[in-house]
Amino acid sequence: MSRLLKYCLYLLLLLMTPLVIYVYLNIAPDKSVEELSQRWGHEPSQFLNIAGMNIHLRDEGPKTDNEPIVLIHGTSASLHTWNGWVDALKENRRVIRFDLPTFGLTGPDPKNNYKIERYAEVVIAVLDELKVKKVVLGGNSLGGHVSWATAVLYPNRVSKLVLVDSSGYTFQLTSVPLAFQLAQHPLTRVLLKDVLPKSLVAVSVKNVYGNPDLVTDELVNRYYDLSLREGNRNALKARFEQMSPGFLVDKLKTINVPTLIIWGGKDQLILPKFGKQFNQDIANSHLVVFKDLGHVPHEEDPQATVLAVKLFLKGNKWKQSLLMPFFGIRRSIRPLPTGSVAIT
Repeated sequence: MSRLLKYCLYLLLLLMTPLVIYVYLNIAPDKSVEELSQRWGHEPSQFLNIAGMNIHLRDEGPKTDNEPIVLIHGTSASLHTWNGWVDALKENRRVIRFDLPTFGLTGPDPKNNYKIERYAEVVIAVLDELKVKKVVLGGNSLGGHVSWATAVLYPNRVSKLVLVDSSGYTFQLTSVPLAFQLAQHPLTRVLLKDVLPKSLVAVSVKNVYGNPDLVTDELVNRYYDLSLREGNRNALKARFEQMSPGFLVDKLKTINVPTLIIWGGKDQLILPKFGKQFNQDIANSHLVVFKDLGHVPHEEDPQATVLAVKLFLKGNKWKQSLLMPFFGIRRSIRPLPTGSVAIT
């Protein structure tokens, strides 16, 4: 063996050793639903056989409410992202939330179908199982896309919409969480098949907060644990491959139910200009922008954001209320497109 070849092999070994150690230290095999449920599926969680899946669901508040609020989370999140809103709403309203296929404790769709029409179909299947005819439908990011797509495809089942930093338009992402990037790249998908550093999850969660200092260890642990649910990582790859941004956007103008659009002014994943675009395309809509919040404003500051929801649900006078000091909190107000107001 030549000296040059020996040197090259030595250099390769030197370069590979840190990678091997890194992979070894961050091996994260799948976890069973039973194991994860002990921490994340306790009461009031239910597991209902719907659309061929064992869907993880929580149904809280008065069952006499004939028009419940249904909340749908975004990519790589879970029903827990709505904890703050549910705590504030459930005393007077019935609130239903569930883990979408691919995520949380629900896990993969046995049909391996992650198109937006399928997600809307699952929403309707949940409503049918719970014998709910019409709902206030709200969602964040992917959940927002699922919500407005459901309103387009099943207009008789939705009475109001709440879109929180919703996806759906075709756009170029400006700041993609690293975990999303790795999940979409063919090479890293193979190399990191059973590897998931918790630090990577932490960076990805902080990326969607306006103030990363608000991201706690408990929050990171939740995102990390639920991403390890058996089958979720492979299903996430399929979800990225199958869902096409822009689908049904031409139907947005057919939505005629009252719609509240909430946006984080510091959202670097889906820029605030898309909140204005939804506001323009949905006739009966109002836009509220929280300038210091990021892509998940409902999770980052549930107390402030849910107040806008409560006002909206009261009816026609909610917009005038926003023009007054917002529940004693001094905020500057600036006009946005017709029919909207921003609380900044």
